[in-house]
Amino acid sequence: MTEKKSIAFIDLKAQQKLIYPSLITRLERVLAHGQYIMGPEVAEAEAQLAAYTGVKHAITCASGTDALLMVLLAKGVGPGDAVLTTPFTFIATAEVIELVGATPVFVDINPRTFNLEPALLQEALNAWEKNPRTAPLKPKGVIPVDLFGQPADYDEINAIAGRHGLLVLEDAAQSFGATYKGRRAGSLAEVAATSFFPAKPLGCYGDGGAIFTDDDNLAEVLRSIRVHGQGAHRYDHVRIGINGRFDSIQAAVLLEKLGIFDQELVARERVARRYSEALKDVVEVPVVFPDRTSVWAQYSVLSDRRDELQARLKEAGIPTAIYYPKPLHLQPAFAHLGYQAGDFPRSEAAAARIFSLPMHPYLAGEDQDFIIHTLLNSDF
Repeated sequence: MTEKKSIAFIDLKAQQKLIYPSLITRLERVLAHGQYIMGPEVAEAEAQLAAYTGVKHAITCASGTDALLMVLLAKGVGPGDAVLTTPFTFIATAEVIELVGATPVFVDINPRTFNLEPALLQEALNAWEKNPRTAPLKPKGVIPVDLFGQPADYDEINAIAGRHGLLVLEDAAQSFGATYKGRRAGSLAEVAATSFFPAKPLGCYGDGGAIFTDDDNLAEVLRSIRVHGQGAHRYDHVRIGINGRFDSIQAAVLLEKLGIFDQELVARERVARRYSEALKDVVEVPVVFPDRTSVWAQYSVLSDRRDELQARLKEAGIPTAIYYPKPLHLQPAFAHLGYQAGDFPRSEAAAARIFSLPMHPYLAGEDQDFIIHTLLNSDF
């Protein structure tokens, strides 16, 4: 019987220990000036995030979900409109489409990257008028999701969207820091949204998010939407908005984490490479296409023996997780859309076989060896 250990799925404590002295200094500055919402740290973080991503504007907000929602509001997406996206993602991606009164239209994934498949996107648009589900709707946009840290195929998606006059909103909630053909996630479409949830590769100590764009007019509208549609002053409201402001304390945390972010990405790549080399004959390991990089928000593998392997790992004290066990088209919240099992076979197949192993920059070599050893020596 394998010895039992205690291994963290994501180790934020190790990271905090590394930045603790300078983090405390930054937090004390916030306590001293008392501007707890949209204080000077927020402007500083936005400047650094924009520079890192390579775009003109980074607009921080209260969560990754708000980031997606604010873009749809700014673009006037609403009832009668449709937005195409993947069913293999967290609910927030499709949830915001419904929140503005529009209709999600799902498109299946590439089975190797788990990202939206451009060829199937084109098929859905070609068949739009012939499909009774989509014919009454006006296609307004596409939200590709950079799942598990690897960007989708934006050259293809942008080209398809351009031919049909569609907005492309890059859901980079899991991919901040990744690259596609030399460009950073967040700069791969007209507008992008990301999340700073604590478990993300770049996370704060609460909820947070950001929107990235080169469009000056869009940035101005987004900043208004973030504060209840504010115009010239606090009690001048020129549009309907939300309370989407970012906290100064969370911005302070991001600023410290940005200082070590690139070295953490190197460590994440090292951990992922070691997993893939050791486990390629035991499970289906993730594929990263040569024209892009991943930030490894999750290290997700496929196996027909998932339940057995997870049980074996649990017995050894190794945590795992399933992202995502039920595709969105089969979720009760979207039952009114009328989708059925079998409509998106690639997403359904991935959901039935996928599970994720511990992944973070501070995973000790001996702990990773133990995880690998446990999988290699499973009694099957």
